Amino acid sequence: MHDVTDRDFDQVVKQPGIPVLVEFWKPGCGSCRALMAEIEKLEPNVAGKVLILKMNVEENFQIPAELEIRSLPVLALYHRGEFERFIGGLGTRGEILKQLESILNLSL
Repeated sequence: MHDVTDRDFDQVVKQPGIPVLVEFWKPGCGSCRALMAEIEKLEPNVAGKVLILKMNVEENFQIPAELEIRSLPVLALYHRGEFERFIGGLGTRGEILKQLESILNLSL
């Protein structure tokens, strides 16, 4: 899982040509760490099909403000370079995988 910042966000999200899943988190947030662990377990299942990134909201303010993020953790899905929707923040690997398959019509 790679870090993304306000500065490189638009370039990174629009570049890959594949859907992008971003976890917005902050240090000291236990739920954020738990979700990050689930996302890390998910990565092998979606390699090459979905790019997974994380953004620390204590270091980056612009993108979280544009998305009006009010609580953490939260997952944002981008498809074709545009914001698609938020995905339930506290999920297990399996639940997140099901949501991605449903939204993107992919077999992951």
